[in-house]
Amino acid sequence: MNPRNRDLLVLTKKETMNQKELDHEIELLNALFHLVENSNAICTACEVIDLNRYKVIRKTKYVKQFLNKPKLKAFVFISIKN
Repeated sequence: MNPRNRDLLVLTKKETMNQKELDHEIELLNALFHLVENSNAICTACEVIDLNRYKVIRKTKYVKQFLNKPKLKAFVFISIKN
């Protein structure tokens, strides 16, 4: 993804920032986003609640399989663990 193709709101403690400091801050944020915006991180943070089989699926492999399905069955929910 192009790092300039994002809508970011950057809040700092400084009252003014020059363009070089702002670019550096955006580069650091994009590096951080690159680490956490992947399928393994999402599958680790989510769980599948299947009320049809009365199961909660937490294993990353099986959560990834559910996320790749185009349509889930009724009463199957994807929940974030927070």
